[in-house]
Amino acid sequence: MADHPAPPVGGPLVAGSEIARLAGVTRAAVSNWRRRYEDFPAPAGGGANSPLFDLAAVQAWLDKQRKGQGVSEEVQLWQALRAAYGDEMVGGLADVAQLFAGVEGDVPEALPADAVRLARQLGGSGSPGDVVSALTERFTESVRRAGSDQVTSPRIVHAVRHFAGEVPADATLFDPACGIGTLLLAVGPELGPTRCGQEADARSARFAQLRADLTGRTGVDILAGDSLRGDHWPDLKADLVVCDPPVGATDWGREDLLLDPRWEFGTPSRAEGELAWLQHAYAHTAPGGRVLMVMPASVAYRKAGRRIRAELVRRGILTHIIALPPGSAASHALPVHLWLLRRPQCPDDNVARVRMVDLTANHPDGPLEPGPDQTADVPLIELLDDTVDLTPGRHVEESHRDYATEYRSLQRELAEQVRLLADLLPTLMAGVGPSALEGPSVSVADLARAGLVEYGDPEPVSVSDQLDTDYLQGFLRSAANTRRSTSASGTYRLDGKGARIPQMDIAEQRRYGAAFRALQEFEERARKVAELSKQAAALARDGLGNGALAPGD
Repeated sequence: MADHPAPPVGGPLVAGSEIARLAGVTRAAVSNWRRRYEDFPAPAGGGANSPLFDLAAVQAWLDKQRKGQGVSEEVQLWQALRAAYGDEMVGGLADVAQLFAGVEGDVPEALPADAVRLARQLGGSGSPGDVVSALTERFTESVRRAGSDQVTSPRIVHAVRHFAGEVPADATLFDPACGIGTLLLAVGPELGPTRCGQEADARSARFAQLRADLTGRTGVDILAGDSLRGDHWPDLKADLVVCDPPVGATDWGREDLLLDPRWEFGTPSRAEGELAWLQHAYAHTAPGGRVLMVMPASVAYRKAGRRIRAELVRRGILTHIIALPPGSAASHALPVHLWLLRRPQCPDDNVARVRMVDLTANHPDGPLEPGPDQTADVPLIELLDDTVDLTPGRHVEESHRDYATEYRSLQRELAEQVRLLADLLPTLMAGVGPSALEGPSVSVADLARAGLVEYGDPEPVSVSDQLDTDYLQGFLRSAANTRRSTSASGTYRLDGKGARIPQMDIAEQRRYGAAFRALQEFEERARKVAELSKQAAALARDGLGNGALAPGD
């Protein structure tokens, strides 16, 4: 039985992350200490997934182990690798892993002597697998802070594991762009599944394989090479394919692969490299097998990929699209999508709906299980419109609309606007005599020179109590002035300077101005009525079509 010191009562408590900061190590190292050392302090609070420890007991343990004094050996090793490898840290991690995996005396040439010494000291006091795992966590954290997508972020890894669900121990897993093995090694039980991977960067592929070997995973085979141009697993059919493909890469080999049989749903354009990786992953699924892809949100709506999206939907292969919370990716705050595909076991084994999940309102470290108002099971026919927009938020919001309440509200507002529209139309009577502009008139330019008018945006305004602005602007829009402002090509441009207005006393101006003002308000209200009418008709048509509305008695 483990001999844990009894936690004192009433002292301050700290989490594992705070212990890591105290000791200058990663959180993974603290987790390893808890497993490896029987005298590590027992939790004094918190829950099973987030235990808290008594600070005094932790400090006493660190002092006893000499782990809290100075810079830890793990930090020294990291600093030595950073100094030797710079931005090529993956090569440094691979060399450390090779040092542990190789025979005595087989030291990678690029690995500096101090790094060799520190690595052997750490490996001697613990397990090489723990050292490599701790270095991997530190590398992932440094990449995250640098805002790079070089490694799949822990939040996305967590989401992929969650939505992949239970993975059988005898399953075959595949990642065609596995990087350092982040997703491939994280999904499914630690022991049991057969894991196959391919990675274009040879250093990353080497490190992923060594990392798997040193952490005790069996049945892992990772090869170096570009999966799209040179597939090393042409006959592999996996139960689950996971992939976080390169984003925004236009040179994915389209010109060389135009007739490739993997493009079952259409040849992707140069800008749609992600849809090439998606089809490559699907080509490697066994009947009943699944694909879980990390995708930029733009793949769901970009025009270039519309035909391929339509084929995925039409064939009943696409089962889920999940919009993850902003902040899930390392390098940006945009939402990232997970696309789930399933290869049918027989011609009739396909889906009739796509489940849309919108988690964009959630915190990136919050729960991933969606609430009832965050999901929508959308019939395939509703997705096959002109744009084939598969953005989950659009469909989730649409599915939870209260069509009946919204329609009644539009009806009431439209009726009120129509009533007000009729009231706004001014009372006019038959005129007597010639047109007002056929009598004495004055140009707006003369009014401006007299200081009665200023040129506003877009129309002149009166700055004198001798001239009514509504009267001025009303006559500016008269037929005669409109003709003066229309060019030979038919283009209308208000020419305030060349326009003329009738000469009237201020009382008569105000009578005309009131009528012009009422007409202006009438036109604005008419535009509002037209917009409401359009909204009501569209809502009614959609509601009748999807069953949310029915004809009245």
